Amino acid sequence: MRNPRAGRELSSCVSPFSGRRSCAWNGRILVADVRYAKHRYAMDLISPGYGVFMTMELRHLRYFVAVAETGNLSRAAEKLFIAQPPLSVQIRQLEEEMGTALFVRHPKGVRLTTAGESLLPEARYLLDRAARMKESVTGSASSGHLALGFVPSASSTVLPKLVRHLKKEHPALHIELREMISSEQAEAVAAGHLDAGIARSKPHHPRLTVAAQMADPFCLALTPQQARRAGNPVELRSFADHDFVAFTRHRGPAYFDQSIYLCAKAGFSPRIRYEASTVHGVLDLVGAGLGVALVPSSCALLGVVGTRFCSLRGPAASEVLVLLRRKADPNPLLPTLADAVRANFADLQRRMAEMLGC
Repeated sequence: MRNPRAGRELSSCVSPFSGRRSCAWNGRILVADVRYAKHRYAMDLISPGYGVFMTMELRHLRYFVAVAETGNLSRAAEKLFIAQPPLSVQIRQLEEEMGTALFVRHPKGVRLTTAGESLLPEARYLLDRAARMKESVTGSASSGHLALGFVPSASSTVLPKLVRHLKKEHPALHIELREMISSEQAEAVAAGHLDAGIARSKPHHPRLTVAAQMADPFCLALTPQQARRAGNPVELRSFADHDFVAFTRHRGPAYFDQSIYLCAKAGFSPRIRYEASTVHGVLDLVGAGLGVALVPSSCALLGVVGTRFCSLRGPAASEVLVLLRRKADPNPLLPTLADAVRANFADLQRRMAEMLGC
């Protein structure tokens, strides 16, 4: 079908959520029903002879998130303090704006489609940013917002002291913390979803830079009895016949891959008997005597009962812990964050040097 006025292509679609027909014109949804136009506050585009183009508002995203989180229109309506029919209308409008179904019905409610699952994190992010707008306008000069990503192993070593320092220097600061693997952090920082990230690999993205870093080479975690026999540093090849505890591949790909690489470099393939998704889980299994594990040296600071840590013999490895940020970012809190992280890293390295050994 063609627009007779502009000669541009229009395509028809039906929302599975409501069965209501609409048309897409140049990537926008053409809404034939204009009854709700008076309730919209954003600017609408009028196409003569075809009706009103729907313009998305924050309330559409808010309602969408509520339905997605409850999985039921009635419960979502109760949570939002509105009636169910208007909520259905808002979801229908959002689907028309997106040009695709966001939910499918089932006997107990609704569930997200693939498109809905893709939209959900973006909707949450936009709502969060909108909520911060008022804080940034009405807050005091000492207030602010900092979204910081971190790898799981940094939760016990880097974050406690860092967060205490930042809150002491900026009492009104709102700190948002998100646990993510290094590759996810790099993507989130580059996209603006995070202000900075504490990761285990240097970024390759052209928009990112390293604001602080410290060496954190892998070492061998083992029981006290094994440590006394092994000496320090240890020859990794001498553990080729031991059982290994490894990080779960999909939860800690960087840890898993580095462990495999170090063993291959030593001339053997590790016999992995057990896996765990967190550093604490790996060390608990080592402490139980179920195997040895290759872990970052900073894990020696965790104080897990029944474990010792020995350096690996050979040239110093290149594993690092870094603070990622965007190259051009006007956030006035980032220099303060970088200074605090550098001081934190220096203290961690001093403590690691004292504690690492057999």
